Amino acid sequence: MGELVADYFLKRLREWDVHRIYGYPGDGINAFLGALDRADGDPDFIQARHEEMAAFMACGHAKFAGSDALGVCMATSGPGAIHLLNGLYDAKLDHVPVVAIVGQQKRSSLGSHYQQEVDLQVLFKDVSEFVQVCMDPAQARHLVDRACRIALDHRGVCTIIVPNDVAELKAVESPPRTHGSVYSSVGYRRPRVLPQEHDIQHAAEILNEGEKVAMLVGQGARGAAEELERVADLLGAGVAKALLGKDVLADDLPYVTGAIGLLGSIPSYDMIENCDTLLMVGTSFPYAEFLPKEGQARCVEIDISAGMIGIRYPADVLLIGDAKETLRALEPHLVRKEDRGWREQIEEGVRDWWDIVERRSMMDADPMNPQRVVHELSQVLPEDAIITADSGSSTNWFARQLKLRKGNLASLSGTLATMVPGVPYAIAAKFAHPGRPVICFVGDGAFQMLGMNEMLTVKRYMERWHDKRLVFCVFNNQDLNQVTWEQRVMEGDPKFPATQWLPNFDYAAYAELCGLKGIFCDDGDRMRSAWEEALAADRPVVLEVKTDPEIPPLPPHIRLEQAEEMAKAMVKGDPERMGVMEKSLRGKLIEFTEHLKS
Repeated sequence: MGELVADYFLKRLREWDVHRIYGYPGDGINAFLGALDRADGDPDFIQARHEEMAAFMACGHAKFAGSDALGVCMATSGPGAIHLLNGLYDAKLDHVPVVAIVGQQKRSSLGSHYQQEVDLQVLFKDVSEFVQVCMDPAQARHLVDRACRIALDHRGVCTIIVPNDVAELKAVESPPRTHGSVYSSVGYRRPRVLPQEHDIQHAAEILNEGEKVAMLVGQGARGAAEELERVADLLGAGVAKALLGKDVLADDLPYVTGAIGLLGSIPSYDMIENCDTLLMVGTSFPYAEFLPKEGQARCVEIDISAGMIGIRYPADVLLIGDAKETLRALEPHLVRKEDRGWREQIEEGVRDWWDIVERRSMMDADPMNPQRVVHELSQVLPEDAIITADSGSSTNWFARQLKLRKGNLASLSGTLATMVPGVPYAIAAKFAHPGRPVICFVGDGAFQMLGMNEMLTVKRYMERWHDKRLVFCVFNNQDLNQVTWEQRVMEGDPKFPATQWLPNFDYAAYAELCGLKGIFCDDGDRMRSAWEEALAADRPVVLEVKTDPEIPPLPPHIRLEQAEEMAKAMVKGDPERMGVMEKSLRGKLIEFTEHLKS
């Protein structure tokens, strides 16, 4: 049998340095399944438990495997293709390069209301930078090349739809030299993008004139840590981080104020409220109430994309360019500020903040304070660890309590903020870095939704990882806790158990049933030893922590309207009102006493 179109697709992907495809089988991609068998493991097919999880794994792979890594997922026609969408939208909104390959019914059946026939071009049009149907074997070459190159360059999703009868045809390596044929090539290297020199000089003038400079960095600044540190030192600035940029700079730097926003820190809030100059690097942080008031601060912004710059805060200078290269070009024009009073004020606020974090983490709770779970991990976190987080109340503790070190990697669904990606991100990270420890924070809601199914995937593939340190920390509070708090603070409604309550489940025992190690902890004093046990295990671990749902995810500043809505929720008869009120007050008292000390 000669090479089929399906075989050619895989061969061309190998030339694009794609050696792993995440997916789930189905008859719409039968030809690809046969081609994967013939490919002898290159590319390797990783079978997730659900197509949505495969798409999240492709997104996670692109996030963790390197700056120009390409994630690839595959699904069958109709229902399988539809299942990919949530994970692909996660990649689209977080600007991550992913290529999706999906099956389709035979060409002759299209338009006949055939079984599993879906208009996939329309379906994938919004999520994709490029979407096309392979209608002829001669197309395969340029469709793969364009999809890979556009995904990498635009940092987005590209989709190739392959009818199953086309996938079974004989491949065409090189189209005939006739009118209409095209000849594409493999290869992409990210260009060196720099702003105009006079814009760099103008930006430097503004930054040099500023007396209270604040920096806000996001994932677009990843890889520019040394440049950010030097610029922050010259400007006497503090650095706040958007959540997708949590691993851009280490949290143990004395001027790094931590996260910003509702999940952010007090020193980040105070710095932004009082700055007169703002330098934004690689971030599209969207919440205006946590940025300076319009007119308060002069602003310089750096971003690689003209489409994403100047859309959050009015900027005096827009520097369109790569963060690392642009900061290097800017640095020689900056004058070191001799007055370090602003910087000293920021560093004092950071020291006070970490003391608040520790004291809040050590508060008593019933049965255990979820903040302490993450605080104790910070004490034993391996320097090369990769951390993934899901969306939920545990995200608050990831944002605030987790103290990342230089060398750690971390990510979550930043823009879509969807539930479920924490687990598949962690699995993809482990495939990308089999010699590094990987830790996932996930709530019981997301784990019950889809996450626990993937423990079977972990069991299937764990022998491939010579370093077995893969820990899924499940926060078991039997509550869709983030939504519960949003009900209280945003709507003034009490917790409604019919929508918020979750059935209890023995996650540690389930891990053992799956052939993994299960650890249960409901005692804060044993939490550090539980982490040490999990990180020393001879196989992947589900670390179930039984936590108190009444611990409030206190914002860095409580606005009057938030306090009023919270009071309404309590008056209406919230079933946890006594515990919520007591623990909220205790958390704020810790902050108040720290303020008095300083």
